[in-house]
Amino acid sequence: MGYGKMAEAMEKLAATQPGFLGIESAHDRLGITVSYWDSLDSIAVWKQNAQHLVAQQRGRDTWYEEFKVRVCRVERDYGFNRN
Repeated sequence: MGYGKMAEAMEKLAATQPGFLGIESAHDRLGITVSYWDSLDSIAVWKQNAQHLVAQQRGRDTWYEEFKVRVCRVERDYGFNRN
C-alpha cells in the first residue's frame, strides 16, 4: 500500500474511533495533517491502535526522513467564507 492509500485508510479508520472530531490536511513541499479529538484519552487510544501502529512504522521505515507531532488544545476556532 502506498502513502496515499495508507493515508486514506488511516483517515477512514480514525473516523470510526471514539472521540474523533475531524481531520485537515495540506500537502505540497511540506505535508501537514491535523486530527482533532475530544480528549487526551482519545488521542492516546488512537496512538496505540494496532493498524495505526503499522502505518506509523511504515512511515518511519519508508516515507519520512523526519516528522513532528504536536498535541495542542484549540481554544477558539472561527473563519470567514464569502459564499
